[in-house]
Amino acid sequence: MDALRILITRRWPVEVERAMAAQFDVVLNEGDKPLSQADLAAAMGEFDVLCPTVSDRIDADVIGGGDRVKLIANYGVGFDHIDLAAAKAKGIAVTNTPGVLTDATADIAMTLLLMAARRAGEGERELRAGQWSGWRPTHLVGSALKGKVLGCVGFGRIAQATARRAHHGFGMKVAYYARRPADEAVAQELQAEFTPDLINLLGKADFVSLHVPGGAETASMIDAAAIAAMKPGSYLINTARGGVVDHAALAAALRSGHLAGAGLDVYPAEPQVPAELLDIENVVLLPHLGSANSETRIAMGMCAMANVEEFAKGAELPNPVT
Repeated sequence: MDALRILITRRWPVEVERAMAAQFDVVLNEGDKPLSQADLAAAMGEFDVLCPTVSDRIDADVIGGGDRVKLIANYGVGFDHIDLAAAKAKGIAVTNTPGVLTDATADIAMTLLLMAARRAGEGERELRAGQWSGWRPTHLVGSALKGKVLGCVGFGRIAQATARRAHHGFGMKVAYYARRPADEAVAQELQAEFTPDLINLLGKADFVSLHVPGGAETASMIDAAAIAAMKPGSYLINTARGGVVDHAALAAALRSGHLAGAGLDVYPAEPQVPAELLDIENVVLLPHLGSANSETRIAMGMCAMANVEEFAKGAELPNPVT
């Protein structure tokens, strides 16, 4: 174990960094700035394990930079920033950290939904700018949640946790689009309606919440046609991956009033945010905070470390992606 050399590409919670350093030869990115593609490529020949995050693009050129790395232990559940085919071709295992960020991400989905519905971002900006003139009956009127339909696109763990909050906490109705119906016990608990056609779901939902993985299969899944199919006056919430949404079409629908609002936590080319959204009032923009509570970030690190520990032993990996 002591001989295993590991690069952690960004700063992790100190508790996890210490636990890793107690077992392995760990190199930290002390400045916590994104590493260049050249740095990442060089690391492939200098380390046994690479521990990247969603802010690192581990493409074929990076993976081809050296032959030493045999495990990419990703800090996070999403892995569309890693070229899995290139990794597999070089015999590199890839792991992720599923499960531990379910509740945190569901919390952020509900945060965005509530902020968009109640126009909280608009209100705070107005107040901080000194433009609030006082309470009045027609000021920043938003939408109630009780009895409204939450349409989940994808219905995995995070979507179900979001639906659970919406249904039990706010009295929302739940419908979902997925490849197959959910477990009957889950469907009954949430009184969730399976809708096998995406356009049908979009047309009936008052709030659409995205919960699909990134990658080629879901790229621009919510495009101009899908947005046009959404119920007039509805809301779009995205805590999945930025590439799932056509942001030019979203901006046009927000400006025209076809959509009442949106809430986004993810973007196609982070940390850049689509410029067409920045001056639109009825969209809530968060800086990828889905997993950002201390308990979850520590759990993610410990999960990544568990994959490294089993790799060091030559044992079965707990969370293999490839």
